[in-house]
Amino acid sequence: MIEPSPYPLREKEGDKAPLRGNGPIRAVLFDLDGTLVDTAPDLGHALNLQRARHGLPPLADAVIRPQASHGARGLLELGFDLHPDNARFARMREEFLQLYADNLCLHSRPFSGILELLGALDAQQIPWGVVTNKPARFTEPLMSLLDLAERAACIVSGDTCPQPKPHPAPMLAAAKLCGARPGECLYLGDAQRDIEAARAAAMPALVAAWGYLGADDTPHTWGARAQIRHPLETLDHLG
Repeated sequence: MIEPSPYPLREKEGDKAPLRGNGPIRAVLFDLDGTLVDTAPDLGHALNLQRARHGLPPLADAVIRPQASHGARGLLELGFDLHPDNARFARMREEFLQLYADNLCLHSRPFSGILELLGALDAQQIPWGVVTNKPARFTEPLMSLLDLAERAACIVSGDTCPQPKPHPAPMLAAAKLCGARPGECLYLGDAQRDIEAARAAAMPALVAAWGYLGADDTPHTWGARAQIRHPLETLDHLG
């Protein structure tokens, strides 16, 4: 069982907005790694620091990047061929996470076009937020360092709810915090579990094709409303 996060569900001051009826998109939600923020450089840096500790050469950015959305589990499999059933996995996972925490925002930046999209949403008074499987101990500081935390209507991390994506619980929590029904929220993600979570919550979704898609991914089969190649294309799907 996931332990309760020390970071509660984030709400703005004052009463939550009332739930609105069916209609156009009234809130936009983002996956974090590979959709809102390009975190692959810092995740890769942490992985290569760890490989160096264990006498291994660095991996190229192009090799690490497709695994960046899969968290510590995917990166440890890539970097050390370690799986959760391996006796070393838990210790190596903690080592990796500490290295990442120590280098959280050296090179991580919003993807090109994201800040323009957020500005357009703010101008239209459409709340936006984050639903990620990244633990809150990383999500909250990273969003703050990027000056995005106070702008977000909600930040739902991987340990905010008892179940992470692809379970719909984080999606439903985010919709409630945005004052919208799930069907009025649009979710952007770059991994299959993102789209599965949105579909389980009856929430329309877009595949962020600028994210960390791997050669074996088949996003056209995931059931998203569409694939988009630039963040500003999101605006075409708000009606």
